[in-house]
Amino acid sequence: MVVFILAGGGGTRLWPLSRKKLPKQFLKLFGDESLFQGTLKRVLSLCPPQNILVLTNQEHLGHVKTDIAELGLKGIHVLPEPQIRNTAPAIALGMRYATQILNCHLETPILVLPSDHMMGPDDLFEGMVKKGEEIAQLGFIITFGIRPLRPETGYGYIKVKAPFEGKDGVFYVDRFVEKPDLHTAQRYISEGNYFWNSGIFLFSIGTMESEFRISAPQIYGHYESAYEELLQRFSNMPNISIDYAIMERSKKMAMVEADLFWSDVGSWDSIYDMGKKDENLNFVDSPEGSLFLHSKQNLVVSKGRLIALLGIEDAVIVDSEDALLVAKRGQTQRIREVVALLEAKGRKETQENLQERRPWGSFKSLFEGPNFKVKHILVNPNQKLSLQKHKHRAEHWVVVKGRGRFTVGEKVVELGEDQEIYIPRGELHRIESLGESPLEIIEVQYGDYLGEDDIIRVEDVYGRV
Repeated sequence: MVVFILAGGGGTRLWPLSRKKLPKQFLKLFGDESLFQGTLKRVLSLCPPQNILVLTNQEHLGHVKTDIAELGLKGIHVLPEPQIRNTAPAIALGMRYATQILNCHLETPILVLPSDHMMGPDDLFEGMVKKGEEIAQLGFIITFGIRPLRPETGYGYIKVKAPFEGKDGVFYVDRFVEKPDLHTAQRYISEGNYFWNSGIFLFSIGTMESEFRISAPQIYGHYESAYEELLQRFSNMPNISIDYAIMERSKKMAMVEADLFWSDVGSWDSIYDMGKKDENLNFVDSPEGSLFLHSKQNLVVSKGRLIALLGIEDAVIVDSEDALLVAKRGQTQRIREVVALLEAKGRKETQENLQERRPWGSFKSLFEGPNFKVKHILVNPNQKLSLQKHKHRAEHWVVVKGRGRFTVGEKVVELGEDQEIYIPRGELHRIESLGESPLEIIEVQYGDYLGEDDIIRVEDVYGRV
């Protein structure tokens, strides 16, 4: 089996923590593991790392590589799409990579799943995939449905018809249904033949090739190219999801009931439902803790500050240092409306976080004013930034912890705590951490433009040139 993990989405439903440059699949919402890392670990029972292909985009490539490195996994294939073209072209690109680079056959089963869901336990997950694999070998495309626990309006649904002959928990698919209103969702529950759509699919390469040829010839025409040529032609493929392109049109759909815990972690309400609560049903996730007086049934997430509630009920409060969300529980599916309004105003809080991860470590913006910005930079042991320069800014570095090797033009020096170095505008420079502890630096930028896209990389061990 080959596993495709879709990690290119830019979800905003968990704003203000999830943003376009750090979407929810890379957030560590539950403990020290991101949703993407949890997905990687989950599929290791199905295949070795060499059979895992992560489909992402250039903007998220650093997050993908960092999460993989933190798990110590070797051999995983990471495929950044040349342009964002939704899931149907991405899956077609992955299939061509599998057949040409991994030497897969037409009978090879492909499991496609999102990177930002939670499910378990792992033995039930493995069992449902194995059951689906048996049906996929008969020429079917398998989808996995979750029996609804409530009339949910935030999920798509699968309507099933007759049971599959001789297979418990397997059904022929009648049709896929978009996210319904509450009344319609209640009707689905009462009728009993509707399931939540988990967004997980399983098929053989040969079956999906045939379906692309029949239902999506505008994709199949490019898919027939060799892999390198397909990369060049990728932007010519339509921007369409695999659901619209294939699943809703195919006559070869079957559904396996996934009898396990599952959540798409699609809203703060769903996190409240999953989280551990106190005696007054308050959920809190904050390093500083929270104070609840005469308050119940609230969700509080803070990345630094103490939050105190007095006489508050059924509220969602999420503090990300540079943005604060206050909402009523039950309304958080509408956060997209908030994000859309902020984007229309050009607010950067929808795009980037104060703290951003990179393959080499992370940085956090501390203070910003006219023509200057102050950052805290952390470089992990034995890691180094790209050899780069800037058109619009100069920089001043002060080492506050650890030891590093610093390249500025032709000069290479080693610096430790309480030592500093200046980088003129346009000068090539690089930081490399030395020793077993992280290197920490305070950086002051000066210039007429201080955006993160003012980076010209000349050399990079992470392939970002």
